[in-house]
Amino acid sequence: MWKAAGGPKGSSSPAAAAAVTCLLVTGTLLVTVGHRGGAGPVERPVQPAVAAASSSSSSSSSSSSSSSSLLESSKAFSTYFRKLTRERRAVSGPPRRSGPPAPVERLSAADLFIAVKTTGRYHRTRLDLLLDTWISANMQQTFVFTDGEDEKLRERMGAQLINTNCSAAHNRQALSCKMAVEYDTYIQSGRKWFCHVDDDNYVNVGSLLKLLSQHRHARDVYLGRPSLERPIEAAGLLAAAHTQARFWFATGGAGFCLSRGLALKMQPWASGGAFAATADHIRLPDDCTVGYIAEALLGVSLTRSPLFHSHLENLGLVSDIHNQVTLSYGTVENSRNTVSLRGPFSAEEDPTRFRSVHCLLHPDAARCPGPPPL
Repeated sequence: MWKAAGGPKGSSSPAAAAAVTCLLVTGTLLVTVGHRGGAGPVERPVQPAVAAASSSSSSSSSSSSSSSSLLESSKAFSTYFRKLTRERRAVSGPPRRSGPPAPVERLSAADLFIAVKTTGRYHRTRLDLLLDTWISANMQQTFVFTDGEDEKLRERMGAQLINTNCSAAHNRQALSCKMAVEYDTYIQSGRKWFCHVDDDNYVNVGSLLKLLSQHRHARDVYLGRPSLERPIEAAGLLAAAHTQARFWFATGGAGFCLSRGLALKMQPWASGGAFAATADHIRLPDDCTVGYIAEALLGVSLTRSPLFHSHLENLGLVSDIHNQVTLSYGTVENSRNTVSLRGPFSAEEDPTRFRSVHCLLHPDAARCPGPPPL
């Protein structure tokens, strides 16, 4: 705030006049009074009418006229600023909400088709872990696609276990064969969302539902996370032989989802064995082929989400476990690559940390230790 410079009483300056003018804009006038000891001026708020009256001693008529003029000026400025405030609010709109966006479609677990791709040699080491954790709470939404029969697994899963009769090899043809069966089985199910994960993924179904509810299943939605920093190229199926199609794809190692609206449009290149033929044409594996059909052929861009995670990233940096959609685990240079969290199980008891994650999200689960005794 402006303060008057020291000087003899009754002196005035252009700065003082300017200060009084600015204060009149807000409807308040400050009277400057000097201290006896010369310590400097003291500012006291005075109502405009009173200030005008005290500064006017010539006649009562001039005092009344000055007071009335100041009051009218104050009211005029107050009205002006109220109008500005209303206009500013109208332009800026309502205050922004904090937190996740509101759902555009209500979903339940029954709307999900979660396909888990595995192979016979991982039934005991990987799949049993998933059955003990997240699949156990989501059996009706989860379908496991494998390459051979397993009596023990059949006892636990029943019809949710699907033998694709595909090769157990980890090559393009075998992976595309399984994805083709996943896709056809989903189309027959009539459900709203198709989500694919691998057998080293933990799926937080609650967070998955929240994410998918922000999209409409009847529209074209391709949701996931790329593992590369640039789009890939493939020979165009609908273009000249020399033309290369550039597109993004969501890595299957982190999981991805397709809306039913998009999945139905993919049928010419994906259903009834067409998926394997498309993969053979572009000579790329299954998750790349999904991206090719969605982006290059149908023009549906990948919607990226940081809530999907694969073993290809540094999982120790993942935080806010409650809100993540998928998690994974792996080994990097003989070191474990897992999420970092404290849980009821040690790293030796729970090397993947999936059991600890499951108990964090579902503390009342049967395989989770109860609270310590009081």
